[in-house]
Amino acid sequence: MTPDASPLELLQRLAGFDIVATVGAFITAAQHGLPMVVDGFIMSSAALAAVRLQPQVREWMLFATASAEPGHQRMMTALNAKPYLDFGLRLGEATGALAVVPLLRLACELHQHTATFAEAGVSQD
Repeated sequence: MTPDASPLELLQRLAGFDIVATVGAFITAAQHGLPMVVDGFIMSSAALAAVRLQPQVREWMLFATASAEPGHQRMMTALNAKPYLDFGLRLGEATGALAVVPLLRLACELHQHTATFAEAGVSQD
């Protein structure tokens, strides 16, 4: 395989059906304006492939945790991503996503229900 192989060619030659299906799911979610939580090495590899195929997909991705797996940091750099949590996990089973979703929900609640300085009468002098 040549170093300039296209993302589609790489998927055809190297990825299993699970990764290819996930790439398709990421692209479809972005097309529908649905944010997605990406967690771990395998899902990050699918995320990278999806972004290489459709760069606009990246703006819909939230990255749960940094993986202790070798190569994960390189994927995060390529995706210009900074995961919310870094516990050095390599457990799989979406453990990082399960940890970060309550934090994302809390952030949304705070954003929706916290008064602005103007609403709270806080002087900005």
